[in-house]
Formats: sequence, C-alpha cells, structure tokens
Amino acid sequence: MSRVGRVERVTKETSVLVEIDLDGSGKVDVSTGVGFYDHMLDQLGRHGLFDLTVKTEGDLHIDSHHTIEDTALALGAAFKQALGDKVGIYRFGNCTVPLDESLAQVTVDLSGRPYLVHTEPEKMAPMIGEYDTTMTRHILESFVAQAQIALHVHVPYGRNAHHIVECQFKALARALRYASERDPRAAGILPSTKGAL
Repeated sequence: MSRVGRVERVTKETSVLVEIDLDGSGKVDVSTGVGFYDHMLDQLGRHGLFDLTVKTEGDLHIDSHHTIEDTALALGAAFKQALGDKVGIYRFGNCTVPLDESLAQVTVDLSGRPYLVHTEPEKMAPMIGEYDTTMTRHILESFVAQAQIALHVHVPYGRNAHHIVECQFKALARALRYASERDPRAAGILPSTKGAL
C-alpha cells in the first residue's frame, strides 16, 4: 500500500506543489526560490528517507515569508495525507543530532493533535542568506497545524545560525521517519487506546 501525499496550494501570494512518499529512498527535488530553505527541505527528505518534491513560486519581490509559510502548510498537509489511517506505525519518534557546536533534540507524536514546543538559542544571527531565522519556528508551527502532530524541538546550545537551524531539520527528519515507519510487531494495529489518531 502506497503512502504518498500530494497537495497543491494556490493563493494570490503563492503557488505550491508538494509530493511526499514516506517509503522512499531520500530522492529530493526542491525549488522554492529561497536557497537556504531549499537546503533545509533537502535535509528533511534525505535524512527522513522520504522522496520529496517541492515546487513553489511565491511573491519573493515582497519577501520570503509567504513562500516559506505556504510551503510548510502544504508539506504538513501532504505528510498527513501520506500517513493515511496510521495503522501499524510506531507513532512516536525521537532523535538527537549534533552539528559541530550545535545540538537539536526532536520528539514527535503522530497524535492527530497539533501542538508545538520549540526552543532555540537567543540572539541568533537574524538572516542566513535570504532566510529569516525567525521563520524556523513558523515553519514548524505551520507544518504541525496541517500534519496534526505533536512536536517538541529543543536546541539547548549552538552559536552558528546555519548549524542551529540545520540540526533541527536533520533531527526532525529522523524523528518523523522513525515515528512513521511500520512496526512489524504491530501490523494491523492502530497505536492508540482511543481507537483513533
């Protein structure tokens, strides 16, 4: 059974296409017009072993906010779609990833309930290329809202803004991968005492 999500989101500000295969091999084809964001989405696909296609055209003449936000919303919706009924998955996943002086700890619950806890070092550099570093939290908020998952992301320390953001995406990719994988001991079982996720 294929676990693929495909979402198109078109507004006056952006046109977004996202396709994700949860059982892929990490093939990524991403183009948002925001170089560092493309780099982060590449980390998500490769380290999650998700086949990921993202094609976004946005109003970059204003700034990158709408492009980044709408892409994250579409990505969350596609991820939720790809999960399907969630029968037989692990549901929970966590990963800790270092990147030189930075460390990210990510824990996820594919719960059906959107909730985000996010902490990262204060006084980060405000920009990485055209990428506003305050957008990282907003990306996660947008993704969580549409994917309907509980996500805790904690960066206890780090100095370099590039490293601080990148280790979050790598850890997120691994945590999502582990949570969404099929548990061979739980075939046909929904991982919830409620009977719904």
